[in-house]
Amino acid sequence: MSAPPTAVARGSEGAATARARPGRRLRDAMPVLLGALLFVAAWKALVVVEGYPTFILPAPEVVAGRFWTAWTDGTMWPHAATTLTEIALGFLVGATSAVAVGILLARSRFAERVLSPYLVAAQATPILALAPLIALWFGTGLLSKVVICALIVFFPVAIATMVGIRGVDRRLLEMARAFRATRRQLLLRVEVPAALPAILGGIRVGVTLAVIGAIIGEWAGGERGLGVLINLARGSLFDTPLLFATLLTIALIGVCLYLVTVAVERRLVGPRG
Repeated sequence: MSAPPTAVARGSEGAATARARPGRRLRDAMPVLLGALLFVAAWKALVVVEGYPTFILPAPEVVAGRFWTAWTDGTMWPHAATTLTEIALGFLVGATSAVAVGILLARSRFAERVLSPYLVAAQATPILALAPLIALWFGTGLLSKVVICALIVFFPVAIATMVGIRGVDRRLLEMARAFRATRRQLLLRVEVPAALPAILGGIRVGVTLAVIGAIIGEWAGGERGLGVLINLARGSLFDTPLLFATLLTIALIGVCLYLVTVAVERRLVGPRG
């Protein structure tokens, strides 16, 4: 028995869309690749024209070679693994607590009046100034890095959650109450799903800030991590190409984490333009 014409047409459209998807992704990536090429070309031209020595501004190919060497000889990976662990734990703690507090702030005007001044004050205080104190209180191990990452992640996710929950369409809430939804059902089945785009927007910001928090924590004290490697490269080793290679690694980690967050967001709420 043959398939209905409508089903055949839909199947053909789906196959055509799947075939066109790689080409569309390539077209979307072209401006990014072109911008990267122009940046590297300008960097190379600056080094050649100005004649900067390697210890001041290494050429792109020197940095690329040092980047490869640092990863293949085992220099980079132990530090990168430590930093990734700090980022993952700090982001998990910070984002989870931020979502909970954001829901509390959205649902309770009293909690907002009491907590908001302290949250704003904590956000306004530079984390670079707090990092030495946190290292003094919690030690220079993993715990202090997790605390710093969680603090720097907390504010944007909490505010995004509060704004998202408060922005839920009141008609949805009234309809849910009309069906006698409990407060728990109202939160989990109406408010959080409706606020998910805003929450994930805050998480986009938070995941990149977690990278900054980990590096700042390592600068404040530590034995291993990409922040420690930066200090070693610019200090005792005086290896500027390694410094640039470490910065490139940090940038790639930030970009990859951001892209993972965007992919999760598209999976949960669909593309947003």
